[in-house]
Amino acid sequence: MTQVYFHCSNTRKVFVDRHGASVNDLAEARDHVTRVVQSFTNERSLDDWRDWLLHVSDDQGDELFVVPFTFVLGRPH
Repeated sequence: MTQVYFHCSNTRKVFVDRHGASVNDLAEARDHVTRVVQSFTNERSLDDWRDWLLHVSDDQGDELFVVPFTFVLGRPH
């Protein structure tokens, strides 16, 4: 298992994940991204999340991959 962290940012703000999650592989980390983005957008009352990114990093601080919120949320209708 690997500890990974899910930091959210746009050009104006950064939310740092200080707890992270234990995952078995990158596929499990990718699946966790969906839950993080959905939880994040449900808890906060911003109207437009299209410019937000989720940065997935390992316990050494190395960035593993970046996922735009739009990949999870889709385009607004």
